[in-house]
Amino acid sequence: MEVQDSLKNSVWSRFVQEGVLDESRMNKRISESWYICRRDGVNPYNGKGVEVLQQNQFLQRKNANGQLLRAALPLMKKLQKFFAHTKSLFLLVDSDGYVLYMNGDPTALERAGAINFIEGVKWTEKEVGTNAVGTALRTKEPITVIGAEHYAVASQSWGCASSPILNEDGQIAGVLNISYPLEHGIHEHMLPAVASAAYAIEQKLVNIAKDKELELMQCASLTNPQDALTLVCNIKEEIIWSSVHLQKEIKSWHSMDLKAFLNENYTVVEKQPIYSPTSSDLLGYKISLKKVELTDRAKMVSRNPDFQFDGVYGNSESFQMVLLQAERASRTNITVHINGETGTGKEVMARSIHLNSARKDGPFVAVNCGTIPKDLISSELFGYVSGAFTGAKRKGHQGKFQQANSGTLFLDEIAEISQEMQVALLRVLEEKQVVPIGGTKPFPVDVRIITATHNDLTELVRNGDMREDFFYRIYVYPIQLPPLRDRPEDIPTFIYHYRRKYQWNVTLLPEVVEFLQAYQWPGNIRELQNVLDRLRIEFENRSPILEEMKSLINPITNPNGLNKSKQQEAMTYREQIEKAKMMDALLTSEGNVTKAAAKLNISRSTFYRKLKKFNL
Repeated sequence: MEVQDSLKNSVWSRFVQEGVLDESRMNKRISESWYICRRDGVNPYNGKGVEVLQQNQFLQRKNANGQLLRAALPLMKKLQKFFAHTKSLFLLVDSDGYVLYMNGDPTALERAGAINFIEGVKWTEKEVGTNAVGTALRTKEPITVIGAEHYAVASQSWGCASSPILNEDGQIAGVLNISYPLEHGIHEHMLPAVASAAYAIEQKLVNIAKDKELELMQCASLTNPQDALTLVCNIKEEIIWSSVHLQKEIKSWHSMDLKAFLNENYTVVEKQPIYSPTSSDLLGYKISLKKVELTDRAKMVSRNPDFQFDGVYGNSESFQMVLLQAERASRTNITVHINGETGTGKEVMARSIHLNSARKDGPFVAVNCGTIPKDLISSELFGYVSGAFTGAKRKGHQGKFQQANSGTLFLDEIAEISQEMQVALLRVLEEKQVVPIGGTKPFPVDVRIITATHNDLTELVRNGDMREDFFYRIYVYPIQLPPLRDRPEDIPTFIYHYRRKYQWNVTLLPEVVEFLQAYQWPGNIRELQNVLDRLRIEFENRSPILEEMKSLINPITNPNGLNKSKQQEAMTYREQIEKAKMMDALLTSEGNVTKAAAKLNISRSTFYRKLKKFNL
């Protein structure tokens, strides 16, 4: 048969020569990949492998992926026997795109070698153009790429079917691939087989992870419980064992990871790896700690040792970056705009910037522009003189600008002010002086301005609701506060600080903490505070079970705290199957998440994460 489909070949030729693509004739993922390859400067007339690992590097990478290889190779050998008649190659690729294993038909191996498609080569879209391995890595979806669908000519005489292999956390562990020369025909039935084998490998990885957790627990049980300050963590640094002393000090230790634990005035003295006695795999770590003084703690609690934050630091990458931005802003007198949803702590952040700035000894004056009637906001901000209007105080009134002189004025919900008020504010900010209502004498003001809103100011400018000159005056250094749903790893730390603040000596069950981490929190930190208040009042010194805790959450949106009006992107075929299996498991287990997770052979935390992902 002819190697390349003439229609697809003509489409490819026109695209690489003119950049014009008739997408109606192409698989969406293929056309998307072609555009990426063109943008990244991939040579369509080459496509041979370039980056190949040295022997020692290749062995190191195989060792690092030993668990994946052990899970995959037995199934790959079965695939190889089943498809022996297709003259194919069978590959296992790691999460970075390096080929860990390749075997199959000798003639096909020789042909693959001619384009440097060998063990140790990096076979990604960026390296060799659109191909089933690289495209599956990027999209996390099974895909077939045949003939001229490949972006580079080196692979256009091949047909390939790939499926990603996901670990228990939903991250790419590797890719399973079958590749074959097209001269032997197109094998459209390969993709279902590859996807099924990949799923089977995933289940083996889950079982291996569970076995390793059991081994680690056995090793932890041999640790002396009287060792004063000792923890045992798995390789994700989740705490699975604690010494008796630390259990008394931190009652919620089992719902914390190492980072959250260190946030409670501890530092690591020694981190000793624990290896499996059977497979020699790394299982986790034995951690020896020491207590640190509060003064030392301030230097290690975040990446910004000189920035003292008035709230809970947390451990998430996103919030640490926010603290870094705030620390930089505090060293200057620059105008700051804080954007974030309701309840994310905009005023706390503004106050912290002030308290870390050169103006810390001056006043911090906060004004919520959304709560002041439009006809009163001028007098509230600028003040007024005696007799300025009916009902005015006899001695007049000093406005917020004058009250904040030598300090910081925080204007919350700045998007709520009228355009007339924007003009008046703009004049004050430019002239650095204010004239009270009814007066004629200007008063100089030295004020640092911090504004905040939950709205998109750029959208307001586009819609004509905010003046462009006012926007550029206040939108100098923007800081975006992440919603609580995007930093679930910080929730155990919030819980711990709440318990310590109110001396609430209750340890929440792991499944309760996991549910709180999976919940969407439309009200953010403020809503979490409210829920913890309810739990403390309702259950006092008893730890609530999951169903009791759920009954106290009454979000505006719906019982799951998920905004159904904002639909997620269309699910892949693989995700649709996964969602259906989860729904079946929940039905047969009558809503019991622990039983449902066990039926699917996944952890509770993974199950909760997928509940959130699929809006179940």
